Amino acid sequence: MKALDPTTPAGARIAERLETDLTGWLTTVNPEGQPQSSVIWFKWADGVITVYSHKRSARNGNIEERPLVSFTLDTEDHGDAYVTIEAVARIDPDGGPASADAPFMAKYAGMIESYGWEPGYYDAEYPVVLRITPTRWRVA
Repeated sequence: MKALDPTTPAGARIAERLETDLTGWLTTVNPEGQPQSSVIWFKWADGVITVYSHKRSARNGNIEERPLVSFTLDTEDHGDAYVTIEAVARIDPDGGPASADAPFMAKYAGMIESYGWEPGYYDAEYPVVLRITPTRWRVA
């Protein structure tokens, strides 16, 4: 699937999961060519996945040098309903802090609070804004 069509049953299911799933897996490639997967919080809007990345995360440098990435949502118990997205990622130097992103904060406020963090702490620790644009979808 080249693009997500939310008017189809599969597309609607995937769009709903992108809105509600709390975690996804982002795979980048390090300088030695080794894929590195990490669990991330994300927001889906206007066809782009937004991630607020930790200030010292290796994925930031990986994306600067090698912007092709993979993003995956967890499957159901039997491996059904998988979503794997091939994408191009970039660091958005003009992206604002997570605390200014109302939909992101609404999605993760409970988790941020459960860690004992304040929005300002999250902004300071996760200031790198990643924009991930899907190029190919693999779904079931």
